[in-house]
Amino acid sequence: MQTPEGTTANLIGIGFHALSEPLRIKVLELLRQQELCVCDLCNALEVSQSKLSFHLKTLKEAGLVSARQEGRWIYYSLNVTQFAVLEEYLAQFSRLTKITPACPCCE
Repeated sequence: MQTPEGTTANLIGIGFHALSEPLRIKVLELLRQQELCVCDLCNALEVSQSKLSFHLKTLKEAGLVSARQEGRWIYYSLNVTQFAVLEEYLAQFSRLTKITPACPCCE
């Protein structure tokens, strides 16, 4: 099933917005190594749980991280599928060989 263009554009926009915050980049770097619970992320980043929760919510909404609950703990991991969507979007620009110049205006 094909994703509507508006939805794809929204996912890409939300994904890059999520990547625009340095703390969220640090979270992603930690999750590249392994799945982590909130307490481990808080300790590694030296931030409060409330601050981290806001950033994790943004990453989840962008589809960049997944969460699973085990007992009282929530564990976070990377959602590599969404990273592949962003990667493919950027790759389209690197395949451009020549951009056609604009037509003269108002003639």
